[in-house]
Amino acid sequence: MAKFQISPKFQMNRRKFLTSASLGLSGIALSGCDAFDSGLGIGGGLRSFLENANGLTWRAQRLLAGREALAPEFTEADIRQPQRPNGVTAPDDDTYKGLLANNFADWRLEVAGLVEKPLSLTREQLQNMPSRTQITRHDCVEGWSCIAKWTGTPLSLVLDQAVVKPEARYVMFHCLDTIEQSLSGDIKYYGSIDLIDARHPQTILAYGLNGKPLPVENGAPLRVRVERQLGYKMPKYLYKIELVDSFTAIGGGRGGYWEDNGYDWYGGI
Repeated sequence: MAKFQISPKFQMNRRKFLTSASLGLSGIALSGCDAFDSGLGIGGGLRSFLENANGLTWRAQRLLAGREALAPEFTEADIRQPQRPNGVTAPDDDTYKGLLANNFADWRLEVAGLVEKPLSLTREQLQNMPSRTQITRHDCVEGWSCIAKWTGTPLSLVLDQAVVKPEARYVMFHCLDTIEQSLSGDIKYYGSIDLIDARHPQTILAYGLNGKPLPVENGAPLRVRVERQLGYKMPKYLYKIELVDSFTAIGGGRGGYWEDNGYDWYGGI
């Protein structure tokens, strides 16, 4: 039987469609932030609508692309500008600044939660593991795109080393940068993906950018690359990975900082 193949034109149109859908939904969320404060009336209705649309985006992505489909990859000739930094680009956190001052020699990536073998990995240990280099396009929810070359450790290798427990469903990423200051204390950036995307071959823990060490403005010492999702799904300044079976006890319970503020959880493109 002949193997069915999706044409590049269809892949690009699918990517544009899903990106536009996610941008549109995020715009609705931002314009309706005040309404989110109420669990009744328009606030409850808007949140319910977005949650249903989020599920639709997730299912559509998996249906159209499949679990193992790759995001488009490019050549070095397509890299026409440096990777654009955005969000927090120079964390003002004391812990981060202390690690940076020592060139991250004391930094560790913790792997905890629902695993049989918790890990504490140095950057050198990660760099000594098998690596993957990929030239991909970063699509930001703000509407801009940028092509860059990323090098890092496949997340699946780290998960295999930690031995994920059967009840785990999601990978939570905990970061060193403060994204918001509140009366209850600093809120560090956090995000999540499911185990299907965590084990995707293009999901890497990146420590290199365009053939050089990952710079501070782009997330040093380590950031996540999930190439089939929007930029806010790729946390920077990573220090801990936590395997969980739900988001209930983390932030607002919706799987990430921006998701707790109305963004689509899946963020697929």
